[in-house]
Amino acid sequence: MADAKSKRWQELADVKRELAQRDWFFGTSGNLSIKVSDDPITFLVTASGKDKRKESDEDFVLVDAAGQPNDPNQPLRPSAETLLHTYVYERTKAGCCLHVHTIDNNVISELYGDKGEVRFKGNEIIKALGYWEEDAEVILPIIENPAHIPLLAEHFAAHLTEEAESGAVLIRNHGITVWGKTAFEAKRVLEAYEFLFSYHLKLTLYQRQLVR
Repeated sequence: MADAKSKRWQELADVKRELAQRDWFFGTSGNLSIKVSDDPITFLVTASGKDKRKESDEDFVLVDAAGQPNDPNQPLRPSAETLLHTYVYERTKAGCCLHVHTIDNNVISELYGDKGEVRFKGNEIIKALGYWEEDAEVILPIIENPAHIPLLAEHFAAHLTEEAESGAVLIRNHGITVWGKTAFEAKRVLEAYEFLFSYHLKLTLYQRQLVR
């Protein structure tokens, strides 16, 4: 367990460093996790209230399948949204889960929140999400953002499937949560969606300026 924990810690730390360099952790927002073991399920998750642009030996907490710290005597608290991560590991084949709040994903969530989804089609980056057919369309669900975390987690869990190794859900005026079989795959999914958000917003603005 110690060796697995150390290895996964480094993988998650590497992802956190890359996302921090992109400035995707405004304030203390966002939360990341990576599975350490399957039986029983344990995973590392970002500690609550930490500045994720900094690195320390208190960045992550090892928790069980219920999201409770393996060591109840340690002083760190797991992220307030750890419950969403527990559902990912219980209901999918994912090994890593990432959640970030960016300006682009918040704007997209508000523009399309009433529809409950946003669709992207005809962009090459969609292949990074596993869609290879010509003119492929990807549909990203958007859920509401109740303040009560168990209710948020319930809405979120409705979009998880056992066979899925990767996927994403956009939370309205909150952020995007993605998951993948590995840390690399989860990061790839996150980067692809953030590219699509930025591209869509810029293209829409440009088209409106042409109409004027």
